[in-house]
Amino acid sequence: MSASNEDNRNSSSSSLKRRTLLQGTAGILATGIAPFVHAQEKVVLRYLGTAVNQDKAIAEKFKADTGIEIQYVAVTTDDVTKRAVTAPNSFDLIDTEYFSLKKIVPTGNLKGIDTKKIKNADKITPLFTKGEVGGKAVGDQGTAPKKVIFLEGEKSKKFSATPTQFMSLIPTVYNADTLGIRPDLIKRPIESWAELLNPEFKGKAAILNIPSIGIMDAAMVVEAKGIHKYKDKGNMTKAEIDLTIKTLIEAKKAGQFRALWKDFNESVNLMASGEVVIQSMWSPAVTAVRTKGIDCVFQPLKEGYRAWAAGFGLPATLSGKKLDGAYEFINWFLDGWAGAYLNRQGYYSAVLETAKAKMEPYEWAYWMEGKEATQDIKSPNGDVLAKKGAKRDGGSYEQRMGGIACWNAVMDENEYMVRKWNEFVAA
Repeated sequence: MSASNEDNRNSSSSSLKRRTLLQGTAGILATGIAPFVHAQEKVVLRYLGTAVNQDKAIAEKFKADTGIEIQYVAVTTDDVTKRAVTAPNSFDLIDTEYFSLKKIVPTGNLKGIDTKKIKNADKITPLFTKGEVGGKAVGDQGTAPKKVIFLEGEKSKKFSATPTQFMSLIPTVYNADTLGIRPDLIKRPIESWAELLNPEFKGKAAILNIPSIGIMDAAMVVEAKGIHKYKDKGNMTKAEIDLTIKTLIEAKKAGQFRALWKDFNESVNLMASGEVVIQSMWSPAVTAVRTKGIDCVFQPLKEGYRAWAAGFGLPATLSGKKLDGAYEFINWFLDGWAGAYLNRQGYYSAVLETAKAKMEPYEWAYWMEGKEATQDIKSPNGDVLAKKGAKRDGGSYEQRMGGIACWNAVMDENEYMVRKWNEFVAA
C-alpha cells in the first residue's frame, strides 16, 4: 500500500483512527515491545541531532500516529557529540553518526538499546551488522558501523566484536558520498576523485570544511593521484595527516578552491550558481540543485565512495514514560513510513523491507534498483527530481553501497588533525 493511500485511509474517520490505534497497542503488547505511550500523557521527546536529519514532516506524522510530540534540538555535528559527553540529561533521544561513538560510549552516557524491544531489529540491513551488501564485504576503513554497533551489555562502556542483544545506535539514515559535478559546464566524463584537484577546475572546485570528513575526501584524492596509499584513511598517522594537508594547502595557494563550505545550503548555492563545477557533495544537496531545473550529478567514481551512517541512541538515565516513548519512536521509524520518506530524498533506510512496502513500485525501482524511471520521480514535497526515463546516479543500492571505500571516522590523532586542518583553512 502506498503512503498516500494509507494517509487517506487514516483520515477517513476518527473511529477508524481509534480502532487502528487500539489494534496497534494490542500488537505491541503481544510482541513484548515497549508499551504504547498514550497521547493524553503528553510525552514530549527532546530529539538532539543536526538540522539535516530533523524533518518537520516526520515529527508531524509520528505525532499524528501516536500522539507523542518530537521537540527538535538542532546543533552542529560536533556539538551533538559534545552534548552527549557533557550534558546527557539535556535530551531524550540522540541522532548521531556512528563515528562519534568512540567518544561517547566510553563515558557511559548511552544506554544499550535492547533489540528484543525493537520489532524489526532482525531486518536491519546487514551492512550495519555484518559489513556486507548482497552477501559481499564492503570497505571498512574508518569507523564502519559493524565495529561499533554492538555493546557488551545495556550499561557497557565497551563495544562488542560479536553480535549481542544490545546496540549502541539503531540506524536511521546512511549514504555513500562522492563528488557532485555540473556536467553541463564540465562537458567531459569525470571518473576519479583526483579530478577535484585538477588545475582544469582552478577556482571552480570546493571541499567540505568539516575536518573529520573533509580530510577523508582529501585522502581519496591523494590516493587517486598516486601520491600515497593509506593503510586506513579513517585513522591516519601524523605523517599521513601532514602529507594530506600539505597537498591541500598547495592546491589552495594555487587558487584551486572557490570555497570551503560548511553548510548544506551553501553547497547547493555554489553548484546552482555555477560558481563551482566540482565539489564534495551530499546526495540530497545534488537533489536540491536538480529541483531548480539545473543539471547536477552525484558522480560515481572508480575509487569508490566515502560512506556515513547515523542512528538513534538513548541516554543512560532515560526511564519511565520517556523511555517507553523513545522505544515507540524507534519502532515507528523502522516501520516503513519514515524509511520510504528518506529513500525519496536520496538517503537509504535501515530496514529496506518495510520502506519498500510504503513506496510505489516505480519509485522503488528507480531509487533502489537503479532502473529507468517509468514516470516522473518526485520528492516528498512533490518537486520533480528526475524525469521519466532517467536513472539514478550510481545505479542500484547494491552498486552504490557495495562500492564503499571508507567510512567517516574520528582518528586517534584527531586533535592533531584538526589543528593541521585549521592551518589549511587559514593558508
